[in-house]
This record gives sequence, C-alpha cells and structure tokens, in this order.
Amino acid sequence: MRLHEYQAKALFAQYGLPTPGGVVVTKGDDVDAAVKRLHGSHCVVKSQIHAGARGKAGGVQVVPMNEVAALAARTLGTRLVTGQTGPSGQPVNALLLEEPVVAVAELYVACVLDRRLGQRMILASAEGGIGFEEGRPPVRLPIDSLRGFSPYQGRMLAKEIGLSGRLVAAFGDIVATLIELTAQTDALLVEINPLMVTEAGGFMVADGKVEIDDNALFRQARLNSERDPNQSDPKDEQARALNLQYIALDGDIGCLVNGAGLAMATMDLIALAGGRPANFLDVGGGTTAHKVAEALTLLVSDSNVKTVLVNIFGGIVRCDLIAEGLLLAAARFERTFPIVVRLVGTKREAGQQLLAQSGLAVDVTDSLEEAAQIAVARARGL
Repeated sequence: MRLHEYQAKALFAQYGLPTPGGVVVTKGDDVDAAVKRLHGSHCVVKSQIHAGARGKAGGVQVVPMNEVAALAARTLGTRLVTGQTGPSGQPVNALLLEEPVVAVAELYVACVLDRRLGQRMILASAEGGIGFEEGRPPVRLPIDSLRGFSPYQGRMLAKEIGLSGRLVAAFGDIVATLIELTAQTDALLVEINPLMVTEAGGFMVADGKVEIDDNALFRQARLNSERDPNQSDPKDEQARALNLQYIALDGDIGCLVNGAGLAMATMDLIALAGGRPANFLDVGGGTTAHKVAEALTLLVSDSNVKTVLVNIFGGIVRCDLIAEGLLLAAARFERTFPIVVRLVGTKREAGQQLLAQSGLAVDVTDSLEEAAQIAVARARGL
C-alpha cells in the first residue's frame, strides 16, 4: 500500500525528520485559508498521486502566492499523466502546498527490503532529485537482522557519499530513523528523494515515498485507514475486498486459477500459444463456489476480455464446487463469451458432468497445453 507524499511527510515528522511547512487542500475553496498559513512569497504546489515523475509532467510547480488559487482550480479534479502512470493518468484529488526550500545539494537515501538477502538495505547517493535513476548506482549498506544498525555505520555511509563536518552525524541519525520507521510500520520502502542540504547546513526532506506491506496491514490499522482507493484500478479494489490475488494486465484472455505458481504457468502457456493474458488471478486453495462466481464476475467486468480460461488443480478445493461457481456466475453475465475449463483432481468427473449438463458453451479438457491453445483460438474468434 502506497502513501501520498503528504501522508509520508506526516509520518516522517512524527519520527522527528525535518519537513517543510505545508498544508493539504482538497477543495479550491480552502486554498486562500491554506496559503495564509505559509510563509514567503512563493509556494510549491504538488499534485498528490501514487506515481513519480510528477515534476516533468507539471505536477510540481513553484508559483507566487497570489497565483496558487488559480493553479489549484485548474488542477484539482483532473488527471495527471506522467511517465509512470500510463496514458490514462491518475486523479488529482489533493494538493500539497509547501514553503520552498533553498538547497545547496540534493541527496538520496532509502531503506528497502532486499528479498534476495532477506534483510533491509540502505541505499544512499550524493546525486538525488530528478533523474536519480539515470545516475550512478547508489551505495548499498545491508542491515544485519540480528546485529541491527550501529551509529558508526551511518557515519561511514555519510563519508562514502562525500559528506563532511556536522552533516556526517546528522545523516547517520536520519538513516537510523529510517530503519526504525521501516521496522515499526512494516514498510517495504521508505525513500527520501531529494534529501536537501540547506543553506543553514542542515537537512530537509523535500519529497518522500512510503510503501507498506499489504500482508502486514492487519497490524497497521492507522496507516491502512489512509489508503486512497481512487489511485487504484477499481477492479483491484474489488478484488481486495473479496480477498482475491488479482493483477490486471493488458491482454484479452481472462485467467481464473487456484495457486500462484499454477497461475504463472497458465499465463506462460497462453503467451507460448500466441495469446495475451488479461490478468493474474489466484482464487486460493480453499475457495468456495461463491468466491469462484465473484472472481469470474470480476474477470468479465474487463471489457477487453474475449474469453476465459479456468485452470483448477483440485487438491484442497473440489472441482465440482468450481463448476458450481462457474454456473452461478454465468447466470449474471450480460454478455456471452467462450469459456475454456481444465479441471484436474478431486471430484473432477462430477465437475465436468455439471458443466456438460449446463448447456453452456464450454470447452473442457484435461490438458493445460490444449486449454491454452483453445483459449487463444477462441479469443481470435476461431
């Protein structure tokens, strides 16, 4: 789960990290009152979306205070398209109004989860800001899960990226805070880019990202309450409510599978047969007929889906329950489309018999390779 920039900065401030003065507005009527709470002659107006590259797309602008209201009126309620959003962009329902910060240098620092090593990793660079990804790779500091982090490691890291004087210890403190914040919030990523070095010789968090592990949200109730569903695909939010593992893709063959590994193999075979999967969907090992019906209904809500491939290995789940779910969902459909079904395992014969007696136009096969080939052919109208 991603946080907006203003939410991330509020979290940073709780942990004592320095952030600029700022106000969040969601309505144009609130802008005048918000501006009066800021200092200086200019204001940084930042569109709040769950994507980067905002500055290059006009989502971050520095304007005189008397122009903020007009810019907010033009921006709120629109969609911002950046290099990370796709062509449809993301809705701008909030703006962060901030006091500008004059920087003498821009750094990068982040705490991420390194899945390969199974531990947290600090990334740091003296080249932060726009275009950071295009520069030199950052310095990497693994954090030992048993020994933890020691202050001297932060000082060594600061010197390695070229800092000196009192900035060395201050940077080490920031690194220690990021590690603490990451652990206490179950974050997969806590990033500051840029971390500005100010004219006064201190640090200021100019921008930040925080991503929380979805699997840990049950113990992060406060952060979970800050989720912005408007930044996600509606189908993703529907799948979340149904506790389905679903990711929308850009193909035309809907996939309904039990088990993540089997789902990946199904998608690979569709591609091998010349087709394009429209989604990843794992209904889980202990699914029910009702859950299958909800999952299939979700799949066909995608107008790009021309056919559906159902691939079930009945171990814990019974194949006849899968068939019942398909029939239950079929009664709701407003449009017809081919369904290819591969049922293997517990109650396979009973499931196939239910489908055969249903009168639905269903292709049933025991072979996964054949199922993928049939699905591709049906998507092409063959």
